[in-house]
Amino acid sequence: MSDSAVELRNSLPERPALTPEQLALKRQFPTAQDLRERARRRLPNFAFEYADGGAGADTGIRRNWNALDAVEMVPRYGRVITPPPADTTLFGKTYAAPIGIAPVGGPGTAYPGAETYLARAAQAANVPYTLGLLSGIDIERAAEIAPDVLWLQLYRFSRNDHKIGLDLVRRAQDAGVNVLVLTIDTPTRTTRPREVKSGIMSPFKLTMRLRMDAVRSPHWMRSLRRNGTPRFTALAPYMEPGMSIAESAAFIRRESGGAFTWDEIALYRDKWKGPLVLKGIMHPDDAERAMELGLDGLFVTNHGGRQIDALPAPIDVLPAIADRVGDRTTLIYDSGVRSGVDVARAVALGADAAFAGKSFLWSLGALGEKGPAHLIDVYIDDISATLGQLGCRNVDELRDISVRHPAAYSAADFSPSE
Repeated sequence: MSDSAVELRNSLPERPALTPEQLALKRQFPTAQDLRERARRRLPNFAFEYADGGAGADTGIRRNWNALDAVEMVPRYGRVITPPPADTTLFGKTYAAPIGIAPVGGPGTAYPGAETYLARAAQAANVPYTLGLLSGIDIERAAEIAPDVLWLQLYRFSRNDHKIGLDLVRRAQDAGVNVLVLTIDTPTRTTRPREVKSGIMSPFKLTMRLRMDAVRSPHWMRSLRRNGTPRFTALAPYMEPGMSIAESAAFIRRESGGAFTWDEIALYRDKWKGPLVLKGIMHPDDAERAMELGLDGLFVTNHGGRQIDALPAPIDVLPAIADRVGDRTTLIYDSGVRSGVDVARAVALGADAAFAGKSFLWSLGALGEKGPAHLIDVYIDDISATLGQLGCRNVDELRDISVRHPAAYSAADFSPSE
C-alpha cells in the first residue's frame, strides 16, 4: 500500500463496533430483499401492497430491477484500499455514502411514524433524507430531527399564483432544508391495482375491512397506537382547523395537481436560494432545458414504476443524460435500487448518487423503527465491499471502470423535444 493510501486510510473515521443486536440483524437480514420478505409476513396486507406495489401490472418495477441486474462492471486489481471509503459529496456537503432516502408519498400508510424513523436514521448515519410533502410530520419537525441531511420534495400547488407552494419554499428556507426537490413526473394520478385490490381508499381511511386486516399485525398496530392515523401534517397550516382526513384530501386535490411547467420551475428557481433539483427527468432534452434554467441537479427516475409501467428503466436512459449534462450538474439515480451493487452501477454509468424508496419501507415493515438504520448500514457496507471488489479506492473511481450495458439508450433513440 502506498504512503498516500495509508494516509487516506488512517484519516477515515472509525466506524463504531457493532452491538450484538446489530450483528444478529446482519446475519438474519443481510440484504434488502430479506427485509422485503419479512415485511410481507409482518405487515397488514394493505400496508405491504402500498409499500411494494406499482402501476399497472408491476412491469415497470420488474423492468427497473432487471435492467439494473443486466449492468456488468469489469474489475481491476492491485491498487485497492481495504475496505475503501464510501463517502461522497453532493452540493458541497460530504455524506457517508452515495445512497439516500427517496421521497415517498404517505409512508405512514405502510408504517405509522415512518417519517420520524427515517429522518432519525438518516441523521445518525449522515445520508440524505428527502421528506415527501404528503407526510405525517411537518417541515419544521423534520428539520429538528435531521438538520444536517434534510431535503424536501415539493409537488405543484399552482392556485392563487402558487401561494401555498411559495410559502412552502419560505418555510423550507427558514427551517434550514438543505436541498429542494421539485417533482414533475406525476402529472396525473394513475391506478395501482395492488392497492385497490387490498382495499385502500383515497384518502386513506381505516375501513372495517382494513381494520380486520390490521389487527392481524400487532407490529403495525403498535406503531399506529404510538403515532396515530397518518395525516397530511406538512400541509396543515393551509387547511381549516379540525378538518377530517377526507376533507384534507379534498383540499389537496383542489389546490394541487399537474406537472410543473418550465416557467413555473423558473419561478421556483428564483425564489429558492439553495440547491434546486428536478425529479423525474428521463429525456436528455428535458435535462438540457433544466440546465438552461439554472437547476443544480436532476433525479433520473420513472417514479419507481408507480405511475405508469410503460416507461424505460431509468438506468437505461441515465448514460445518455449523463453524456449530455453530467459535467454541468449533479445526477441522482432513483428507481429499483436494492443493493450497494445497484448504487455502484448507477455511479459507474454517470450518477453522483442513488436513492431508494421501497426498500426503506420494507425495512420498517420488517424491523420497525430499527429497520432504516439497519438498511443504511447494509447499503454502506455493500457499497464499500463493491468498491473493493471492483478495485476502486473511492467512489469517484467507479467512473473509470469498464461497464457493459446492453439495454442502454443512445442519443438517436430520443425524439427531439418540441
